[in-house]
Amino acid sequence: MTVPLRIQDDGAWLSVDDQRRVGVGELWRFYDPGFCDCDLADGVVENLVEPGVDGRTVEIRAVCQCIVCGTKATTDWLPVGRIVDGEWRDIDREGLLLSNASRKRE
Repeated sequence: MTVPLRIQDDGAWLSVDDQRRVGVGELWRFYDPGFCDCDLADGVVENLVEPGVDGRTVEIRAVCQCIVCGTKATTDWLPVGRIVDGEWRDIDREGLLLSNASRKRE
């Protein structure tokens, strides 16, 4: 089953199957060793750059600013949801997100 993913409104929303699912302004805690020097980044999402899929997991690259150290950069791939039986399932983005780069190192 194909589910369309696209960025809408100049990077403000991730649309999954023509429904807005992930938006800017969220605060994400994530581990991405290439993003900044913090052990864990607390990043305010400013712009969604590119959606992708890894199996059933929907991932995104986003421009974030770390509220701890001030770094503003684009993240590696971060999981934001899953597609199960053609339906969107949120991933707890208030918990810890692991970047694709950090998962490959484990």
